[in-house]
Amino acid sequence: MSSEQQWELPQSIKALLPHLDELRRRLMVAVLALAVGAALAFMLAPRILAFLAVPIGGLEELQAIELTEPISVYMRVSLLAGAIIAMPIIVYEVMAFVTPGLLPHERRGLLLALPFIFLSFLAGAAFAYYVMLPVAVPFLANFGGIQGHFRVSSYLGFTARIILWVGVAFEMPLIIAVLARLGIVTPRALRSGWRIAVAGIAILAAVITPTVDPVNMAIVMLPLLLLYGLSIVLATWMYRRRRVTNET
Repeated sequence: MSSEQQWELPQSIKALLPHLDELRRRLMVAVLALAVGAALAFMLAPRILAFLAVPIGGLEELQAIELTEPISVYMRVSLLAGAIIAMPIIVYEVMAFVTPGLLPHERRGLLLALPFIFLSFLAGAAFAYYVMLPVAVPFLANFGGIQGHFRVSSYLGFTARIILWVGVAFEMPLIIAVLARLGIVTPRALRSGWRIAVAGIAILAAVITPTVDPVNMAIVMLPLLLLYGLSIVLATWMYRRRRVTNET
């Protein structure tokens, strides 16, 4: 047996190599977009920090305990804002990889959907900032009448987590609609799985919600339930359009 035959890769592994190469290329594009977005966000970091600190009463209400904490906060905020800036490219690269073999009109439809997916994220982030945080932050800051002095890294990590995950949740209806248009998700499956969806939304709300009280959890659950209903409506509409297109 020759050395070439001895070290020849199995066919199953050979079949995966093109997919791994595509994954590498798409990851490189996503990482490059994230790096560019983070660089742009770093220049705006002071304004972003001041904006995020409004619910607590401003940056003067926060304090740094460690010497490297301020620069660490700058980097974390820049990375988060950079991810938001680069999100249309990242979402496209992810969906293009998990939905291979798209037809030209399907690829165009995916590109047209990206701005609306990004706007949905911004709507969710705005909901978290203007509706959730003004309720959650005073509740936590004044709970039990205890006067607190809050670390800047702890507070900004908390607010960033809320804004990020609520923004992602608001993207779900349009993403599900795109998947239904591609035939990956069916409205029937969404309707039949509503009990599982409600349980999953409750768990997600418990993870996102910064407090254990039912008021804040309901603030998260209600829009998520409405978004799931909207997902079914959009998926039904897009799935019907797919059937009409295939029949013609």
